Amino acid sequence: MERKLAEPTFFDIAAADLGGPRTQAFFDKCDRLVPWQELAASLKGLYGDHAEGGRPPWPVILMVKCLMLQKWFGLSDPQLEEMLKDRLSFRRFVGLGLNDRTPDETTFVRFRARLRESGQGRTLFDEVVRQLEAKGVVMKNGTLVDATIIEAPLGRTGKDGTLTRDQDASHTYKHKRPYHGYKGHIATDKQGIIKDYRFGTASEHDSKYFDELTQDERTAVYGDSAYRGREREEELENRGIFNGIMYGRVKGQGDLPPAWRRRNRKLAKVRAMVEHPFAWMKNMGYRRTRYRGLIRNAIDFALTAAAYNLKRSFSLLDCA
Repeated sequence: MERKLAEPTFFDIAAADLGGPRTQAFFDKCDRLVPWQELAASLKGLYGDHAEGGRPPWPVILMVKCLMLQKWFGLSDPQLEEMLKDRLSFRRFVGLGLNDRTPDETTFVRFRARLRESGQGRTLFDEVVRQLEAKGVVMKNGTLVDATIIEAPLGRTGKDGTLTRDQDASHTYKHKRPYHGYKGHIATDKQGIIKDYRFGTASEHDSKYFDELTQDERTAVYGDSAYRGREREEELENRGIFNGIMYGRVKGQGDLPPAWRRRNRKLAKVRAMVEHPFAWMKNMGYRRTRYRGLIRNAIDFALTAAAYNLKRSFSLLDCA
């Protein structure tokens, strides 16, 4: 049984018009376009059988809104707690009245732990995609694939000799620069909606998940030259799928032939849309991991992707 929130008071009604107009307009759009009840319902059984006598858990819909707020505004757990205590518009959006207690940062940690322990790390992402497909937002005429590195702290050695480095993260090189962390792989449609994702360590090659991410595609696939390979090209041809993977120079090769460069320029205009999700994530501060461990960071990536999809869908639905 979930915790019951207080009924609105006179002070809640009096403060209903207070807050930044642009922020409130954004929240109004969120409530109009996001099926919050359905998203919360997709996490059915998350709390299991709540023990008698214990403090009831926070409503799932409130927690889902909190997690999306965190991603949309680039907040850490302590910052999210602070904003919920400080900003009336944030409280109204998640359903908290002035007399309600505020979830603390530990509450958010425990909620993500429940997602992990119940095996529902990507449930919200999958439900967001399902809802957007039902609304006709997700395009079916091509899949764009790309990957990005999310760095993890290198850690340090404590006085007792223990190393604080994330042991699940790995090392790689890109443009002759070393990186330590993880790698997020996404498949988007031509409007930039993330249709699927995979999350792995930084040392895994970009092309490792390409076939998984494009297995349901029937029209066209697009990617940079890292995804190119003779077997993959032959498979795409046998499946009758347009091969939009860009050409790249091989070791010892000079400039690409003019025809290849022209083809790359045309493909780049289409492929550019897959860069938008990563650009948004990094603008929101998602350049480095916040947690330790592959599973915890995979859940964080899934939540970030779900938040991006919702934000991206607002402009698409308003233009429909």
